[in-house]
Amino acid sequence: MTRAKTKKPAAQTSQWPVPADSVRYVIPEPIVQLLANHPLTRELYPTAFGHYRRAFGHHMHRENHRDNLLIYCTEGKAFLNVEGAPYTVTSGDLLLLPAGASHRYTADPDHPWTIHWVHYTGPLANEFHQYMGFRHGTLIRHLGRQPRLLVDFNGLLSVRQTGFRTKGLIHASNRLRQLLAAVPINANETGLARQAELDTIHNYMREHLEERLTLNQLAELSGLSPAHFATRYREQTGTAPIQHFLHLKVERACELLDSTSRTFADISRQLGYDDAYYFSRLFKKVMGTSPSDYRHTPRH
Repeated sequence: MTRAKTKKPAAQTSQWPVPADSVRYVIPEPIVQLLANHPLTRELYPTAFGHYRRAFGHHMHRENHRDNLLIYCTEGKAFLNVEGAPYTVTSGDLLLLPAGASHRYTADPDHPWTIHWVHYTGPLANEFHQYMGFRHGTLIRHLGRQPRLLVDFNGLLSVRQTGFRTKGLIHASNRLRQLLAAVPINANETGLARQAELDTIHNYMREHLEERLTLNQLAELSGLSPAHFATRYREQTGTAPIQHFLHLKVERACELLDSTSRTFADISRQLGYDDAYYFSRLFKKVMGTSPSDYRHTPRH
């Protein structure tokens, strides 16, 4: 049974006259239709992307926005209105304008924004929006200066001057997926102090893999109560601190099973578990296979 072909509209880009140091790349509508139906791209694909440097006079008004628009501002600022609510976008902001949202924006006349942007659509778009942290009406996330994000945006532009080759645009579609998937990794809204604290905790975990650390011991490193520490840690990482510590132990056990002939009982003792059977059960819960099966499964 084949999937029915879908008709997708072209991107609604602005008509701002692009100067020599800026780029607007619009994918032709026939290629958009191909991406909408190709098995490697139909779940998520771009319709246009670009880079505007110091965009004097840049403005746009869309009442019926058909696709999604992600904008990363690296300099200057712009004034935005979405569904009647005003915002100011400044350097370091990542802005999402989702499909269907009526909006308008204007670059600040004195300090116009410099932006990387991409229009995109596909069934996975909303899932990626949730994953990127655009939840509960959030439209702007402040990421600060993120070189990796710039690399991902520039990766989209690598298809320029290829004559709209299908293979190049399939590659760009998957670069888009990579870009969106990396946003939570790039995001650092916890601040430098809290990130440094998190690094300290993780380093401590790695240095004490042979021990059975408790939540109280880890909480003492941050000067918080165990309950407060566990809540904040989960907010920052999406997992519980003791669970992360266990995963570090299992990762180390995998390394030793791969690189040595030591028994799992010996490995368990090294990682703080005198009861190898108990650690074996934890290992299987994390890895989905027993230590013995893991060691004897070909992975070349």
